Amino acid sequence: MFQVRNQSNSKGSINFQTPCVSDSGFYGSSSIIIQHTTEDMHIIYVARNAKDNMVSYFHFDSMAMIEPDPGDWNNYFQRFMQGKVVTGSWYDHVNGWWKKKQTSPNVHYMFYEDLVEDTGREIDKLCSFLGLSPSEDERKRIAGGVQFDKMKKNNMTNYSTHARMDFKTGSFMRKGRVGDWKNHFTVAQNEEFDEDYKKKMKDPTLQLRTDL
Repeated sequence: MFQVRNQSNSKGSINFQTPCVSDSGFYGSSSIIIQHTTEDMHIIYVARNAKDNMVSYFHFDSMAMIEPDPGDWNNYFQRFMQGKVVTGSWYDHVNGWWKKKQTSPNVHYMFYEDLVEDTGREIDKLCSFLGLSPSEDERKRIAGGVQFDKMKKNNMTNYSTHARMDFKTGSFMRKGRVGDWKNHFTVAQNEEFDEDYKKKMKDPTLQLRTDL
């Protein structure tokens, strides 16, 4: 795991200090970060399906005062597919890190949907990757602590103390479900998205679920 301490996209430079942790959900340029990783870093990457990711970032951008106004949903939908949002291209990011995983044993690629489906199973995989052997009590405590409802009430994770969030428009941690995109996508948008997705996600080994 790593933390970006100093970053300048204009110069393409980045400095890492380890050991440390980053929980950033910001995409940025995956190529810049990947180029500056070293083999002694342990990197945990969590990917979420593009449809739910789009919905999540639409709501986040609507309440984050440090972000540009996302506009209406229909406009945001088009810009997300084109990678013309603050977070950049979802496709470039998830594909870039998937490619990195194939050549680096120090990259642990996780899927949000798997975490929702069976948190304990994914914790076991993560502990194996990190070389950790937690007791059963520790394992249960961790699994309980990272449940969405628990994190939603935790001031360390719910952004409630963040001064640049407009909580009048909603909650930072909204639902955490898999498949909430169905409440936003029209039938036509879903069909358009699926066609575009097929063109950009050509690696058959990378499969993200949009429902459970």
